[in-house]
Amino acid sequence: MRSRILVSTIIGLASGSFCWFVLSHFHQGAADFSWAIQAARDLLAHKNPYQNPQQLYPLTVAFFGLPFVWIKPDLAAGIFYGISSALLAFGLTREGYQRLLIFLAYPYWAGILTAQWPPLIMAASFFPLMLPAVTAKPQLGLPVALRNLTWRGVLVSSLLLLLSLLLMPRWPMYWLANTHSYARFIPLVILPGPLLALALIRYRDPDARLLLIMALMPQRWFYDAFILWLIPKTRREIVWTVFLSWIPGIWRWYHLPSSFTEVGRWTITFLYLPMLVLLLVRYRSWDHSTAIVCGAGAEI
Repeated sequence: MRSRILVSTIIGLASGSFCWFVLSHFHQGAADFSWAIQAARDLLAHKNPYQNPQQLYPLTVAFFGLPFVWIKPDLAAGIFYGISSALLAFGLTREGYQRLLIFLAYPYWAGILTAQWPPLIMAASFFPLMLPAVTAKPQLGLPVALRNLTWRGVLVSSLLLLLSLLLMPRWPMYWLANTHSYARFIPLVILPGPLLALALIRYRDPDARLLLIMALMPQRWFYDAFILWLIPKTRREIVWTVFLSWIPGIWRWYHLPSSFTEVGRWTITFLYLPMLVLLLVRYRSWDHSTAIVCGAGAEI
């Protein structure tokens, strides 16, 4: 336990410091996390956060921004991303340290540049009481929530939603009205996205269901796909999916995408499809091993 806490703390400090440095250096404020802080400030000032049509987050996000309203924005974002990464690392090390390799995936580093939510949402898959985090970004939180439902998590999440409705009963309508301007792509409906339906072959596997539900969710950029790194478990699975994830990262470095559809195609090809192949190969290997064992038993 002590070594897990130490390693998680180091990862949190390193990622949080780097996030703060990047945002400070490029004068980005709190980047994406600024919407949580601004929602909290609006509530404290008895204002409607959705008067700003660019506020695309549910009101529950304000509760996560509340502790940071009096902190310098870039530092607040760094602390947020550092805590998120530390919690995720602590959850991952429950089954050994090899899963920490997912922090090398390109979507994680794409997220660190703008203080994104996937690490915190992924951490909720290991700690039921953190399930309310999935309400901050529902299109990414829903696949994680459906994979890790517990009565404690549902209870705490319901209380958070109830509190938000008590503070502003009509916020869901305001929020949905603003989301019409959300620029996005849905992986399953963009070529070669329909191939992801092959995950239905392994529909009993929670990892396959996570992939399918994620493929149905509207997404904006490469960092959203970091949720998929809940799927690989072994060192080999993680290493080769991490390696392929940097192909769109390198492409993005030299090329400005012309549309979100273009981003979607690169995301599907190098982030989603490798996960599909991983699932199919994983079960083919397991089926082969089972056949060998059964055959040996028959001979005995």
